[in-house]
Amino acid sequence: MPSFKQRSYQKELLDGDKIPFNDIKKNMQELDRINHLLGGHQITLHGIKTLIKRCTKVKSFRIVEIGCGGGDNLRVIQNWAEGKDLKIELTGIDINKECIAYAKSVSANAGIKFLCSDYRKVGFDENPHIIFSSLFCHHFADEDLVYMLGWLQQNSLTGFFINDLHRHPIAYYSIILFTRLFSKSYLVKNDAPLSVQRSFKRKDLQKLLLAAGISNFSIVWKWAFRWLATCYK
Repeated sequence: MPSFKQRSYQKELLDGDKIPFNDIKKNMQELDRINHLLGGHQITLHGIKTLIKRCTKVKSFRIVEIGCGGGDNLRVIQNWAEGKDLKIELTGIDINKECIAYAKSVSANAGIKFLCSDYRKVGFDENPHIIFSSLFCHHFADEDLVYMLGWLQQNSLTGFFINDLHRHPIAYYSIILFTRLFSKSYLVKNDAPLSVQRSFKRKDLQKLLLAAGISNFSIVWKWAFRWLATCYK
């Protein structure tokens, strides 16, 4: 039985080089399904709604996701905003060119801008009102996360949020069972339980945020074994 006291730093397969496009495509499609079935998309929408409420004088929102993968989170936001008649500009950033290629190939992502880049190298003509990440932070070591959190705070006008996993044995063994029953992606079968091992307890997130000089934040537990950490400017 693995220990859940500390984060694992074993690399995920998705973080490797030269993964074929079709394997990335299958991985992105299954992650979209998992986010839909296990509530990940609704957590993202909760974060967006919370920060938008603070933008009382904004008429058009600039929203950026780092580590956007196949763009499913941004697509959900776009569909929600259209239903609310909100004007938004959506941008997804990912360093993996196959992920960006797949995101651009999805017809339902029309109207969303995608950039293939390390988030640290992106310059904004106008800073986004909101920046967020979903299932992205657990890919990084703590020292890299402290830098990332500072970058998110510096580059967002209203605030940012993180939607990521809770490191817990129930989450670990549940996702093993779920992926064995339903997944056809070797990437998902390997990386999903490893993602839980690499993820966070509440005290981990608190420590990282404080180390980045951020004190105005909330951390809320969400089903199924997720954290929503929202940081306010």
